[in-house]
Amino acid sequence: MPTRYLAISEPCKKGFDIGLISEAGCPGVADPGAEIVKLAHENNITVVPLVGPSSILMAMMSSGMNGQSFAFNGYLPIDKGERKQELKRLEKLSLDYNQSQLFIETPYRNNKLLEDLCNILNGHTDICVACDITLPTEYIKTMTANEWKKNNVDLHKRPTLFIIHKK
Repeated sequence: MPTRYLAISEPCKKGFDIGLISEAGCPGVADPGAEIVKLAHENNITVVPLVGPSSILMAMMSSGMNGQSFAFNGYLPIDKGERKQELKRLEKLSLDYNQSQLFIETPYRNNKLLEDLCNILNGHTDICVACDITLPTEYIKTMTANEWKKNNVDLHKRPTLFIIHKK
């Protein structure tokens, strides 16, 4: 455990409350904040999640996809071959279990990921792009892979969640 995380626990041990805020998304979910939460549990420090926006749930709510069964998969592999294999696997899971598959990407690679989704997935697989959730520039759209090929949206450096669902 990095020493910077250990220093964060000291005020808690002395009875002070601290908060964990994430730049985008949800603290502790595909976020290094999970290490701080783990440390708190290891030191018997009470962890209290606060009600507030979760980009994962908000994207799912606004996608029009199956909200009864979905999985958050975090980041996909960077390697082109591994990424293709993982996307095909997630698409098959979606079809086999009627389960929406959510994932994220580093914001500077969003455009490439959308291009990969369009080229790798079946043309009739639904893709939701949920970008800048709760910001004035919010953009949430669900279309098939074939429809996305005809659409031009710039996701560069914008916090984005991707959801796929194959029917």
